[in-house]
Amino acid sequence: MATLRDIKRRIKGVQNTQQITKAMKMVAAAKLRRAQDNVINARPYAKKIVETLTNLVSEEHKNSNQYLAKRDVKNVLVVIFTADRGLCGAFNTNLIKESTRLIDEELKSQGINASLYCVGKKGFDHFKKRNYNIYGSSIGIFNSLKYDHAKKIFQEISNGYLNGDFDKIEIVYNEFRSVVQQKVVREQYLPIPIDSSGDDNQNGNFIYEPSQNGIFEYLLPKHLMAQLWRMLLESNASEFGARMTAMENATTNAKELIRTLKITYNKQRQASITKEILEIVSGANALKDKS
Repeated sequence: MATLRDIKRRIKGVQNTQQITKAMKMVAAAKLRRAQDNVINARPYAKKIVETLTNLVSEEHKNSNQYLAKRDVKNVLVVIFTADRGLCGAFNTNLIKESTRLIDEELKSQGINASLYCVGKKGFDHFKKRNYNIYGSSIGIFNSLKYDHAKKIFQEISNGYLNGDFDKIEIVYNEFRSVVQQKVVREQYLPIPIDSSGDDNQNGNFIYEPSQNGIFEYLLPKHLMAQLWRMLLESNASEFGARMTAMENATTNAKELIRTLKITYNKQRQASITKEILEIVSGANALKDKS
């Protein structure tokens, strides 16, 4: 049974932890506001550029363009966006679980070779320890996320695709829904999944300068960069939201634990006082009987 000193020491330790989790929640909340604004600002551009490409694409592009032409899938690159740190609830766990399911249950069952590109330290450490084939990684970028980071990732994964190392690229990341809700999303990145069905007649409503094909070739890499940048921003905002929620729950749990420990401390203290009183009374009665 724990002594009063042990319980008091534990209360102090939980109070210190509560101060840390409360501070981490405030930091995450401050960073979340800016990250959320960045996501909201990036989504309309990413959506509009998809619509524009859909209007510009032709059957010739689908068959000849290196970013659009479908291939026989034998090698797949799975890009996973995790955090560099923990203490953000199930944020990393859900991403790793979905990526593992995709590789082990879906791709390997079809005889497809899978490689990983890990954005974030948590995903890299997990798959590295389990001897997965890691094609590349980008670690520590979420401390100060910049557009240049998206360029670097794009160059590395697109080079592998253009060189024929991979026939398909899938990206697994957390989509930001709200502070308390993030959704694990899996998207095909390459070849670009553009559906132009029903849009063939829309091209007749536009006059293209210099040419439809020239504009299409110019916008294509910008589309790939815009989508990758949006996914990074989604993941970044989701991480802060998950960390804020996790730290809020930890602070609440610490408060409840402190309350329970204080009740236990007071009960034991009262029992100790009662025991001492009984010992004093018993001793006084014994002396009285002797006299």
